[in-house]
Amino acid sequence: MKRVFNLLVVDESGSMSIIERQALVGINETLTTIQKMQKTHKDMEQRVTLITFDSTHKNLFYDNVSAHHIKPLKSRDYNPCGGTPLYDAIGMGIAKINALTTEDDSVLVTIITDGEENCSEEYNLKMIKNLIEKLKKQNWTFTFIGTDDLDVENIALDMGIDNHLQFSEDEAGTKAMFARENRARERYNKCRAMDCRMEAGSYFEENKERTIS
Repeated sequence: MKRVFNLLVVDESGSMSIIERQALVGINETLTTIQKMQKTHKDMEQRVTLITFDSTHKNLFYDNVSAHHIKPLKSRDYNPCGGTPLYDAIGMGIAKINALTTEDDSVLVTIITDGEENCSEEYNLKMIKNLIEKLKKQNWTFTFIGTDDLDVENIALDMGIDNHLQFSEDEAGTKAMFARENRARERYNKCRAMDCRMEAGSYFEENKERTIS
């Protein structure tokens, strides 16, 4: 059976409190979409790893759990505070998944933040970029989603990520962002079920499906 590893790395730093409620709703919508993909594509096993992070903790909320067994987060599970150890959270997630996958598996990494890296201790930009560039050649797809006060495109490109999306840091903008991400996730899974790959940089494109057989 094909396997899709879904790695979600979600910023829980203090500035995310502006959109705390909608971010929680959006995370749960994404988990629901993953469960929907499990039902739609029964020949693909969906695995979920969810990491939320700030400078006080990196919370491994789900650690390679079957989509059949995930449940929505509650308000007590997401409490923004502290700084943004972005590289450490990404590095932790990659290390977790990389130890579990084979060359036949697909990995979809989704990174959501409203701030730039400011307090990582274990990983730096060069280390993260090297990891990402290597894994993109092994059926890993990386996406970076950031708020409109960030230079999202350049932050993503600096890490070697060619799929990026910017959103307005308010309730409506956050809701629209998660809806677009979930539509893209559905296209991704449809493509994987057909044994094709999305063309580099096309994950969020909605006007046409660019695939490589």
